[in-house]
Amino acid sequence: MGNSATARPPVVDLSGNTLEEIVEMLASPHRRKVALRKLMAAGRAGTPVVRAGLKHADPEVRIACCKVLDHFMDAAALPELVANVRHPHPGVRAWAIHALACDRCKEGVCRPGEDDVIPMVIDALRHDGDRSVRQQAAGMLGPSVRRSDVASAAIEHAHAHDPHPAVRKIAGWWIPGGPRYRKLKA
Repeated sequence: MGNSATARPPVVDLSGNTLEEIVEMLASPHRRKVALRKLMAAGRAGTPVVRAGLKHADPEVRIACCKVLDHFMDAAALPELVANVRHPHPGVRAWAIHALACDRCKEGVCRPGEDDVIPMVIDALRHDGDRSVRQQAAGMLGPSVRRSDVASAAIEHAHAHDPHPAVRKIAGWWIPGGPRYRKLKA
């Protein structure tokens, strides 16, 4: 690989746009992918502007900002992410849950503590009217089932009682004996 003395920081090509302008580009469907890549390339340097994007009127901007924060968690963004768990748009709710609960995507800093996140995720799993949000909640809650009795109980309840087969299926991966449950470290 290379020694740390020769390692250079990643090149960030903002093509003359400010980070604020790039966040605004997220509102345009034909510019969204490029803008998201640029914000990901900016990394932690972009998180203050991305946090502001969590309050944008366009749900697609909020979703993209959640995706960036999923990788570059900023503790200062927690209040905005938590507020987006209650947003009217299901995609915003699902991605806010993902950004708060997913450890796998984080670069460096881990997600907030399980004790803070699990109750929000369980509430979404049990009460959200949109099945895609409940699916996301089941997938994010699953890795906690061996460490948390309340997470385990919520997953088992969703597996037995959720009205949508896809949510029941995902929950079934994480119940005792389920394929993903078996892969979890005891």
